[in-house]
Amino acid sequence: TKKHFDIELKLEVVRMIKDQGLSISNVSKTMDVGPTAIRRWVTQHDAELRGEPGIGKPLTSDQQRIRSLERENRELRLDVSILKKASAFFARELK
Repeated sequence: TKKHFDIELKLEVVRMIKDQGLSISNVSKTMDVGPTAIRRWVTQHDAELRGEPGIGKPLTSDQQRIRSLERENRELRLDVSILKKASAFFARELK
């Protein structure tokens, strides 16, 4: 089965590599996390720091907020579209 890791753990692993200079293999053994997952988290974190969306669930709070706002924006655009169609329908009915 696939393991699921919370964002705090992912960020801690990234900090161990970036800030403390530990190797991926060392952190992998210590934290019992596969090295491929760790490489993916580091790559995603780097992408998010550059302002790119990265892959998977966002790690940084800024990217989490951006994703939330993008989702809200999509929902609001859909609501506006529905309201426009409804108002056009009722405007035709009143004529």
